Formats: sequence, C-alpha cells, structure tokens
Amino acid sequence: MKELVDNSYILLIPLFFGVVFLISWFIERRRLLNGLLFNLFLGSFLFGLLGFGISANLSWLLVLVVLIIGFLLLILLFGIYGLIIFLFLNARQVLKRESRSLSNMLTLMLAIVLTIFIIIRALPFNYPTWFEWLLGWATLVGFYLLVVFANFFTASFLYQFNRPALKQDYIIVLGAGLLDGKRVPPLLAKRIEKAMSFYHKQFKATGTAPQLLMSGGKGGDEALAEGAAMAQYAKEHGIPPQDILIEDKSTDTTENMRFSKYLMDQKSGDQPYRAIFCSNNFHIFRASLDARDEGLKANGIGCKTAFYYLPNAFLREFAAILVMNKERHVFFVGVMTFVSFALEIIQAVNG
Repeated sequence: MKELVDNSYILLIPLFFGVVFLISWFIERRRLLNGLLFNLFLGSFLFGLLGFGISANLSWLLVLVVLIIGFLLLILLFGIYGLIIFLFLNARQVLKRESRSLSNMLTLMLAIVLTIFIIIRALPFNYPTWFEWLLGWATLVGFYLLVVFANFFTASFLYQFNRPALKQDYIIVLGAGLLDGKRVPPLLAKRIEKAMSFYHKQFKATGTAPQLLMSGGKGGDEALAEGAAMAQYAKEHGIPPQDILIEDKSTDTTENMRFSKYLMDQKSGDQPYRAIFCSNNFHIFRASLDARDEGLKANGIGCKTAFYYLPNAFLREFAAILVMNKERHVFFVGVMTFVSFALEIIQAVNG
C-alpha cells in the first residue's frame, strides 16, 4: 500500500488538467478550450496510469492500458480505411434521403479526398522533391485539423449535458428553411417540439411559462418568414399566442442571436431575464458561441437528429467553426508551413 501511495504522484498531471477543465467548464461552457482541456485530461490520465503501473509493478493495469493504447494506435494507423468506407456509405444514405446540396455532400467530398491521398501515397512512383514536400505538408495540416476536430467534437459532446434550470423567461427557437416556402419541415418541427416540451415542463413545475421566441427571417424562395411559420406551428400545437414572440429579420445563427437579444432587451426593459435557445443537438454548441459573441447569456438545449445525418452535420459545423476562428488557424498553418519548408531547405543543403 505504501508503494502505491509513493507512486501516485504520477497522476498529478491528469489531476491538474482535470481541475483546470472543471474550473473552465463551470466558468464558461461555451468555449472550445473545454474540449482541449478534457482531451488533455484523458490523454494524460491514460499515460499516467501506464507510468503508475510500471512504477508500482501492477501487471494487470499495464496490460489494460497497453491494450487501450494499442487499440487507439490501430485506429490511428489503419482506421482511415474504415473511415473512408463509412463516409462513402453515409454519403450514399444522406444523398438518398436529403437534397443534393453542397452542404449535404461533405462526407462524400471528404471520402474522395482521403481516397485520392491514399492512392497517391501508395503508388510506386518517385515523385519530385517539391511534390514529396507537398504530401508531407498536407499530412501535417491534416493531423492538425484532426486535433482541432477532436477538440471541437469533445466540446460539443460535453455541451450536450447542459441542463438549464426550469426558471427561464424566454426560449429562443432557431429557424431553418421551410418546405415549399411556407411549411415547417421535420427538422425544424423537432426544434419547436423540444422548446414546447421545456415550456410545458417548466409551467408544470413552477406555474410560470416562458415565452417562445421564434427566430427566423424570410428567405428569397419563401412565402413567409420562418419565425411566422414556426409561431403558427406552435399555436396549432396548443401554445397560447400571448406566449409567442416572433423575430423575422435574421438570416443566419449570428443574426438569430443578435435580433432575439434586441427583442428580449426591449421587452424586459431594465429587468434582468433568463433565456435559453433550442436547436438540433449537432448545432447547439456552435450556436452557443454565436450567442456568447453577441453578448447574450444563454445556453442551448438540443433535439435529437437522425443518426445518418450527424456525420455530415458535424462536418458542416466544424467547417463553420474553422471559419469563425480563421485567423488562429491561418497562423498555426502558416507556422507549420514555414517550419516544414525551412527543414526541407536545411535537408537539401546538408544533403
């Protein structure tokens, strides 16, 4: 027992990352940093267990950790082939059930890019030096994007556990496109139904109902604003008109948050208020970042999405996250490019 206590210092690093993550999470759930900190905690905890097992001579722990690390390495080395197959199959399912828009073809495009890259790598050709460097650079950037995606996915996954208190003044329902320019589609209906479920749950628990703020403007191919169509849907499902507000000017999530905040500020005057927003589960984390950037103190609740649609949806969300933080990513990719190019020149001079 004394030996176990003496070797427990090895677990101080994961303990540190775990504490920092919890502090960051409770201060602000709406940031990508939480995903990075949680992944650092998990990674350091795994290697901490390995070091602890070696120093304490615990063979059963060593076997367990080695099996886990080995499995993760196998996924890293060979999982790309399974990923490509999965992406092609998923793309087929998405295109079969959804419209063939560019946003619905992300899994297909990623599968094609990865396939081409693997084929080029596997061909027995002596590529020019500049092309070999380009392949190495693409691999490096791809690994960087993989790490960024892992942090985003973890942050988004953790955000799903957000459980707002039943004491809200407003529930913002984020709009989406309408069918035939006037009808609420199934995806949007789920958002409204999730908000109505919270509405009824809060009213039953507290006797006070929040107001549903339907947020969505009128697209060029739509007969009416999304907010108006959503309000009509809620009325048809038993929500009193006096408990419904309409925001009908927004064209994207950022404007959803900005214009909704303006309406709530106007209605509440100088009085503080509590608000949450509702969207699909894959969308609420990025939407929370928009809310934070617009100065709106609101967290999200997510409705379920069909599993086949999630890979494509998360890729779209990830692309949007990259654009939101483009300056940071351009900087890091630029540094990697410079270092990689400098090392190539040094090797050429010495060779």
